[in-house]
Amino acid sequence: MSTIRELLVELTGTQEFADSERVGDDVDLAASGIDSGDLVRLVLLVEQRAGVEITAEDMETLRTIADYERFVAARAAAGAGGDA
Repeated sequence: MSTIRELLVELTGTQEFADSERVGDDVDLAASGIDSGDLVRLVLLVEQRAGVEITAEDMETLRTIADYERFVAARAAAGAGGDA
């Protein structure tokens, strides 16, 4: 299970987000029952657990699990490259 899926399960307390057949990687999270408060909490969890910063502008572009996964992977790679 992806990191974002794990965080969504933790956040919502439901296994629905663990199953990619129930909630696909490209399904808009708001359409799958995640409200704006949950999205803010998700961003905070991602920042804490993945160690990446997500700005308000970034949040506007992050709509799906795949968006979050790509964002975290890109920021993690950029951070690793910046330490060299």
